[in-house]
Amino acid sequence: MTALDDVRVVAQVVPIRPIAGGMSGRASAGVYEVDERPVVWIQLGTAAESSPIGPAEAAVACRAIDAALGAGVPLVMEIAGASVAPADGISALHGWGAIARSLTGASGIVATVAIVDGPVVTGMALLLGLVDVVVMTEAAQAFVSSPAAVATTTGRTIDPEALGGLLMHRAMSGVAHLTAVDLDHAVAQVADLLSHLPANNQDGPPLTVTNDPVDRRCPALGSIVPSDARVGYDVRLVITEVVDDGDLLELSSGYGQAIVCGLGRLGGLSVGIVANQPAHLAGAIDIASSQKAARFVQWCDALGLPIITLVDTPGYLPGRDLEWDGMIRHGGQLAFAYAAATVPRICVLMRKAYGGAYIVMDCKTMGNDVCVAWPQAEIAVMGASGAIQILEARRLAGLPTDEAAEVRSKLEDEYAERYLNPREALARGYVDQVIDPASTREVLTRSLPSLLGKRTAPVIRKHRNGPL
Repeated sequence: MTALDDVRVVAQVVPIRPIAGGMSGRASAGVYEVDERPVVWIQLGTAAESSPIGPAEAAVACRAIDAALGAGVPLVMEIAGASVAPADGISALHGWGAIARSLTGASGIVATVAIVDGPVVTGMALLLGLVDVVVMTEAAQAFVSSPAAVATTTGRTIDPEALGGLLMHRAMSGVAHLTAVDLDHAVAQVADLLSHLPANNQDGPPLTVTNDPVDRRCPALGSIVPSDARVGYDVRLVITEVVDDGDLLELSSGYGQAIVCGLGRLGGLSVGIVANQPAHLAGAIDIASSQKAARFVQWCDALGLPIITLVDTPGYLPGRDLEWDGMIRHGGQLAFAYAAATVPRICVLMRKAYGGAYIVMDCKTMGNDVCVAWPQAEIAVMGASGAIQILEARRLAGLPTDEAAEVRSKLEDEYAERYLNPREALARGYVDQVIDPASTREVLTRSLPSLLGKRTAPVIRKHRNGPL
């Protein structure tokens, strides 16, 4: 009995029919119902022994991926262990290459998920970079070059867990979107994930019955978000206050923590949520958070999920190392993803909205459909302190220290009164409405249905050339 069978009582997983049955003892596939929704499920390798994936196993996987595409249903790959089979020679390399091509063909058409419950090494590990969501258990390990190869090449000895274990992929590489204690837990997480997703990119976002009132007010937001923009808070509390039944499925929670990305529901409708996280780096966008959010936005757009963006950011994180590591390219990824997205998009400006970071967090000129602001939203090029330091530097430098501090304070107050509010943005059409924070949920849930018929004219091109 497989672990997939073991968790039927938890996730209601029911086998329907096999795919390519009997082709390989190390790979199997079939159509299952996961909580009454059809899914193609592939199992690669076994936990009991080393699991080289050769041409026969690759053929099973490719056949199953084609079946998922043909039926327009999600694809799940459960990998208990996978490596290239040396005995199969170059055919083994072509095998995982064939799987990679098939996964790429499925991308953006059906949801693709991988569960890793054992070692996935060499070229097979690269497959994890091709699926939409990776769920890793505590038994998971994934690396392209093994510890032995690293030691031989670099002379450095490294533990397998440190090189490619669960904790590393959760916090450092960003490969693990969700983590689980064991396989049963992972399967339950996949069932939860799939409940938020359409079967394919031609279906609309799923609609789930909820008893959470559409017009429920959220007075707690006034205490969750401090009025002092210098004080941090956990934006997850904002999200769970607004979404149906406080239910947020966060992805990549340990990576790129300056932005929170997750799935939730509003009025029963599944949505993707992107939010700056003031509890980490004060909400400043760094490379990791930009990359994470960009891929999430791109994924939601591909599958047709509306995107809700909650903004509270002082800007991009400054630093020499970030610039050297390509902040321009990686920061551009988020702008590119939002600008290219055609799904319904609603932006809520909660507090700080400064500079280029405000622009890339789906501002009006990036193409959002609805943009609302809280009364305390500070929409400006920069904060008062930085602005006065630049604008009045010469004047302040000519004053005695005590007098300069007094004048600076007065100038900052005047700047804040004039610019750090949503009034000018509202007058220029960059904000559609200033709302009471307590009405945020109602505004979102009532606006979404009116946007579901959104259509954009197709553009003939082979593909875009984004800042990868």
